[in-house]
Amino acid sequence: MTDRNPAPAQRSHRHHWRRDLVELAALFCAVAVADGIANLVAHGPRGPVLLVASAVALLVTAAFHTWWARRHSHAPPPGPALPDTGTAPAAGGRAASSAPTAAALWRMRTTVRDEPGSLAALCSALARNGVDILTLQTHPLPEGGTVDEFLLRAPQQLPSADLTRAVSGAGGHSTWIERADTHDLVDTPTRVLGLATRTALDAAELPLALRQLLGRCTIHSIPATTLSGRPNAGADAPVEGVLEATVMRLRDPSGGAITVERPYLPFTPTEFARARALVELDARLGPRVPRSQDVLTLPEGNEITVRRADGSDLAAARAMHDRCSERTLGLRYHGPVADADRYLGHLLSPRFGRTLAATTASGKLVALGHLLWDGDETEVALLIEDDWQRRGIGSELLRRLITMAVEAGCDSVYAVTQASNTGMVAAMRGLGLPLDYQIEEGTLVITARLGATPVTSRVPYEVPRGRPAYEARRHRG
Repeated sequence: MTDRNPAPAQRSHRHHWRRDLVELAALFCAVAVADGIANLVAHGPRGPVLLVASAVALLVTAAFHTWWARRHSHAPPPGPALPDTGTAPAAGGRAASSAPTAAALWRMRTTVRDEPGSLAALCSALARNGVDILTLQTHPLPEGGTVDEFLLRAPQQLPSADLTRAVSGAGGHSTWIERADTHDLVDTPTRVLGLATRTALDAAELPLALRQLLGRCTIHSIPATTLSGRPNAGADAPVEGVLEATVMRLRDPSGGAITVERPYLPFTPTEFARARALVELDARLGPRVPRSQDVLTLPEGNEITVRRADGSDLAAARAMHDRCSERTLGLRYHGPVADADRYLGHLLSPRFGRTLAATTASGKLVALGHLLWDGDETEVALLIEDDWQRRGIGSELLRRLITMAVEAGCDSVYAVTQASNTGMVAAMRGLGLPLDYQIEEGTLVITARLGATPVTSRVPYEVPRGRPAYEARRHRG
C-alpha cells in the first residue's frame, strides 16, 4: 500500500499542462464572445434595447433561483420558538435547558403478572416518567407471578409516590421502594461473590453476610442451649431450612438456628436459595477465624500479642477468670461472679460479635476485648487480668475495637460499667470522641459517637463493611 501512495501525485503532475491549455482556450473563447456581443450592441440597430432586455432577464433568473432554493432547501425546518430565558443555547444547537438534571437512585421491588408484555408495560411506564433502569432482577414465584427488583435513576424532583403510582398503573402491585446509594450499583453476581468470599475467610461473617444479602432485616442467632444448659426454644431448624413469607429459619452450622425476619417484604424462593447457599458454604468450611496478629511492647518492656479470639480460647479464658479478683469480674459482668464462666462460650462465639485477645510471650491470656452486636447498637466490653491492669492494654484493645466498629459502619458504641470503674472511663475518654454519660443506680452507660473520624488501629483486621443490624441473644450479666 505504501508503494502506491505517490502514484496519484505523479499522475496529477504529468497532466498539469493539459489543464492549463483548456483554461487558455476557454479564455480566448470568452474574449471572442464578449467582442461579438459588444459589436452587436454598439453597431446593431437595436443595441440599447437588447442590452436592457438582457439585464431584465438576468434579474428575473436570479429572483427565480432564490425562490426555488428557499422552497426546496435541504435544511431542517425551523423548530418552535423557545421562550427567552436569558441564556444562550448550548453548543451543538441544544438549549441550555436540555442539560442533565440532578438524579436520585431508588431501589424498587414490585410484583407483576407472569404473562408476555407485563414487564414491557412496566418499563414503558418508567420511561414516560424519565426513569432510567440501571439493573433488573426477576424472582419467579411458585404460585405464579414474578417479583421484579429494580435499581432506578429517576429525576430528583420526581417523588416516590408518583413513581409508585406509575408502576401501579402499569400493572405492578405490592410495590416497595426506598432510596439507594452508589454502593448498590454493584451488580448482584459480584456482590454475592464478595459475600461468599468474606464468609469463607471468617466464620463470624455469616450473619453480616446474610444481612447484606437480604437488605434491611432482623437476624436472630439462637444458640442450641441456654446459659443454664437447657435446650433453647426455636433452635431446631431443619437442615433444608424453612421459608414462611416474611420469616426464614436456617440451621446454624455452629449449633442452633438463624432466624431472619423482614416484616415489610416477603422473601422470595430465590432469596431463600441464596441464603441457604451461604449457610451451606459456612458449614462445609467449618470453624475459622483470621489469624492476623500484632506484637506490642508495653512501657515497662513486656511484649503482648493482640489477635482475634474464638471458641478455641475458651479454656484459656476460663483460666484467666480464675486468676481475676471478684471485684474485676463484678465490674465486667455486673452480676453474680459465679455465673461469669457461663457467658464465655457465648461471648467467644463469632455469631454475636468480635473478640480480641491479648496474650503474653509465653502464650498466657491476660485480657479480652469484645465488640458485641446488639440489634442496631454495638457494645464494647473489656476484661483485664488484675496483674496486667493500668499498663495500657485496655486502651489498646479499646482503640482496635472502635476501629473495627467504624469499619463495620456503626454510628456509635456504648460501654456498660459501674460508676466506680475509673479505668474504663479513662479508656473511653482517651478515644478523643464525643461521649454521652447516663448513670442509673450506680450503673454507668458511656456512649461514644463515632461520626466520620475513625480511631486508627495498627492491625488490619478482617472486618466487614456495612452497618451490622442483627440481634443476638446475649447476657451482660
